Amino acid sequence: MGATSITPSGWSELRTRVSNRLARHFGAAPFRLSGTGPMVSFTFDDIAKSAATVGAPLLEEYDARGTFYVSGALVDRWSGHWTGASAEEIAGLHRRGHEVACHTFSHTRAIDLDASAMSAEMEKNRRYLGALDPSIRLENFAYPYGVGSLPRKRQLGKAFRSSRGVLPGINSGTVDLHYLRATPLIDLQIDYDGIDRAFGEAVAKAGWLIFYSHDVKTVPSPYGCSPSLLRHALEAALSHNVPVVSVAEALRRAGA
Repeated sequence: MGATSITPSGWSELRTRVSNRLARHFGAAPFRLSGTGPMVSFTFDDIAKSAATVGAPLLEEYDARGTFYVSGALVDRWSGHWTGASAEEIAGLHRRGHEVACHTFSHTRAIDLDASAMSAEMEKNRRYLGALDPSIRLENFAYPYGVGSLPRKRQLGKAFRSSRGVLPGINSGTVDLHYLRATPLIDLQIDYDGIDRAFGEAVAKAGWLIFYSHDVKTVPSPYGCSPSLLRHALEAALSHNVPVVSVAEALRRAGA
């Protein structure tokens, strides 16, 4: 019997899974979260125009601020699911107190970048966003497509305070600052009960709950949330007395 062949897509999926597993379990940047009590951060990747024009104002209704992981190459561009926020909208987020963070410039997976290419991606994104507003400082990173990479994780650890993935769960106890867990705030992946359970766990563990999403529309993409889902999460934070903070602010409170 001949050997079973693996298709190119199969190899890509296997490579992604192995890379994520290695990044999850090795090369940790351990940090003890203590004394902060429960916290929640709302994060948006890429970012879609609706995240800036609908999501951010919703957060502001609750006197809250979020973290927006931006890839400069996606600004004002159609992605296949949404149009990216404009340069002025991104600068406006920063001026209103939201955190603008790094998602590489070209939105390329970390496992597809060597050290030199990753350095170029980070620098290009810093220059692009710094040109929008010189006071923008990129402190935190999110892996494009949620795909971690052990070699790049070590490199990112020297350039950013944290790196966020898409592995669900509460960050509590000793956490890996360069593979932070994040729970999808995505209509196709979580409902009101799931949100309430996540907050209950965060309170029980005195942990840090991070949500991630993309667009914020009444009929969102497969990767986004509706305004009603986002509002429910904000109401849940209020009812559980959990402060809503950006990733940068959460790390400051934790002393990281």
